[in-house]
Amino acid sequence: MNPTQLDAWKALAALAQTFKFDASRTGTADQEATGGPRISCGGVSIDFARQQVNAEVLTKLVELCEQAELKESIDAQFAGADINTSENRPALHSALRAPFDARPESVASVIEHELERVYAFATAVRSGQWRGYTGKSIRSIVHIGIGGSHLGPELGFSALASSTDPFEVRFLANLDGQAAIDALQGLDPETTLCIIVSKSFTTLETKRNADLVRSWFIERTGSLPAIAKHFVAVTTNLPAAAEFGIPEDNLFAMWDWVGGRYSLWSAVGMPLLLSWGEVQFNELLAGAHELDQHLRNAPLAENAPVLMAAIGIWNFNFLEAQSLAVLSWERRLRLLPDYLQQLEMESNGKSVDRNGTPLTYPTMPVLWGGEECNGQHAFHQMLHQGNRSFAADLIATIAPAHDHREQHAWQLASLLGQAEAMELGEEHSDPNRVVAGKRPTTTILLDELTPRTLGTLLALYEQKVFCQGVLWNINSFDQWGVEIGKRLAGGIHPALIGDKRLAGSQAKTQSVIDHITRSYSAD
Repeated sequence: MNPTQLDAWKALAALAQTFKFDASRTGTADQEATGGPRISCGGVSIDFARQQVNAEVLTKLVELCEQAELKESIDAQFAGADINTSENRPALHSALRAPFDARPESVASVIEHELERVYAFATAVRSGQWRGYTGKSIRSIVHIGIGGSHLGPELGFSALASSTDPFEVRFLANLDGQAAIDALQGLDPETTLCIIVSKSFTTLETKRNADLVRSWFIERTGSLPAIAKHFVAVTTNLPAAAEFGIPEDNLFAMWDWVGGRYSLWSAVGMPLLLSWGEVQFNELLAGAHELDQHLRNAPLAENAPVLMAAIGIWNFNFLEAQSLAVLSWERRLRLLPDYLQQLEMESNGKSVDRNGTPLTYPTMPVLWGGEECNGQHAFHQMLHQGNRSFAADLIATIAPAHDHREQHAWQLASLLGQAEAMELGEEHSDPNRVVAGKRPTTTILLDELTPRTLGTLLALYEQKVFCQGVLWNINSFDQWGVEIGKRLAGGIHPALIGDKRLAGSQAKTQSVIDHITRSYSAD
């Protein structure tokens, strides 16, 4: 299926040529005419009223979803079909957060068994039953991973960290040695638990950091067997983990039918389970499952992830928006843009369709964002008066987690003011002060930030990504492009330490290495 050949795509292309922004259409009458641009699910409301769409555009977008057989693809995802076409695998992250009887039969028991193991381990650590090699309780956790093995847990912990958390939790992802110094500074190895997350147990950054932390631990304890009480891993490579010194009982499963960026709901989310406990972690899963059920059951015209996906297609492919800004007026969600950069751009940054045919149309735009109100005094100048088009998601919570109500009212006023400015702009006799407006935005409000609403929010974006992949006819679940740079680094490293010289197409790289070597020698 080439989506550009579908009748609805052609109709949308024609509409885009004559589409005119009309601020008056954002009133109540138009909301009713378009089927209601505000949809609520799981304590999260998604308001499309400030998008540059009208009833005719929305009708054609729904027709595009129908002609692209989106509903059939949604059903295939939940049934466990091999929707990861380049690797001949299903994508069953939704099964991780579903009740037992709502999972595909092929994975239901496997997931249940692993959940029981993970929950039992977390309970043992939280209760003090699991102790370090000297008999002391665990007080600190170091989570070692990168990408999908890191971004989700760190976002969740940052979003809902509390002064009552039972552990100090630190995250180590970057290969920069300073990151390791920061992660380990002041920790007592006798009371520290290290969680290594790597499906292959060969990921360069994670393996190097794990080796460094292992050396730090052994140097201070002088005990190799003590690793068994202080290191656990989430992986599929049992032999490599055993060679590292981690016993089999300390290994938790990852599966090839769950991509890293979709894995928060599994043992990868262990830092959250350890910090929050089973009840709150189950709330995270329940919020995500509620969104999944909404995707499966709501009509296309009233379906939040479907409309987010389809309106995104309208913005990027027809109105030529060049980026998606994710702007959070909730400080606890300041890491959300980082998380979504991987989720969205790694999933849908593709140049061939599901059959390997080069695309003739663009897919994923650049996703970026920042913490508001800080961004208003930085990049908002470009948003309001720059000449590059964009779309934006504006995110906040209705009920704050603090008692500073006046501060929170100003924070919400800031969001609404920016939404108006992006939509309506401002006329002025001085052209230097004109704000054009006409920027499409979606406002996403959480009733409050809890594990449940966080689960709903993250699943909303996951399923939006999936739906857009279907509409673009691409595979959202492979990520071959992330491998090339890491693979080349493996061949360059020997040249950096003087074991070989590079030539041919790598001559420029060798020139940089020579400069580095001369600088080291001079020092």
